[in-house]
Amino acid sequence: MRNIFFVGTAGSGKSTMVGAFKQWLDDNGVDAVTVNLDPGADRLAYRADVDIREWISLGEVMDEYSLGPNGAQVVAADLMAMNIHRLTSVLGGYRTNYALIDTPGQLELFAFRESSGMIVDALGKERSMIAYLSDPMLCRRPNGFVSSMTLSALVQFRLQLPMVNLLSKLDVLSEEDSERVIDWFENPDTLYGDFLDEDSDPQTVVGMELFKALENTGVFGGIRGVSAEEGTGLDEIYAAAQLTFFGGEDAERN
Repeated sequence: MRNIFFVGTAGSGKSTMVGAFKQWLDDNGVDAVTVNLDPGADRLAYRADVDIREWISLGEVMDEYSLGPNGAQVVAADLMAMNIHRLTSVLGGYRTNYALIDTPGQLELFAFRESSGMIVDALGKERSMIAYLSDPMLCRRPNGFVSSMTLSALVQFRLQLPMVNLLSKLDVLSEEDSERVIDWFENPDTLYGDFLDEDSDPQTVVGMELFKALENTGVFGGIRGVSAEEGTGLDEIYAAAQLTFFGGEDAERN
């Protein structure tokens, strides 16, 4: 079993993408299970085969520890790591190709706490990758784009896993905007030029310096535009997984 962790900021479309990608895999004869790691999720866009809410309830955490929603999310993230053996026990009962793992809505709860490393290790770091979803509305301007790429780079640095970058909710962008954002990722010189065009923005200098630092780390190079609503780019997520785990061979369907 290979694990794909769907990671991104709140509202980037992780849950919807997990549901859409699961349906795409089903339609193409690839077996997969869905895993929800968000104890505070009210509704999911898919039927979770394994659900952390069976062991951890955000409401119960709030009551037991006298916490508000934000504090309870932090405690729940740590409790999730403490209960990971229950989740791995259930997940180990499946014989499947992929586990599609929906992470908490608050990016920092998964990426920046020690408990996340424990969860990744327990599920099998050597069999895992990240699908990072960037919010399209944040990425429309150079500063927002660099902010999103900074978060993406930090997530990869923290978790030390192979990663595919996804421009989520492609259907909410115009064709011109989506092409421009993808071009920024693949051709950093274009992004640099667009930064210079925003000379009236006081944050431009800071953004340009951050962009240069990111460019030197090698995080640029490719992003896939995807849409759960229209089914766009789902085959590219699968191709990226095949490349990461099997060197590009379509092992599941062969």
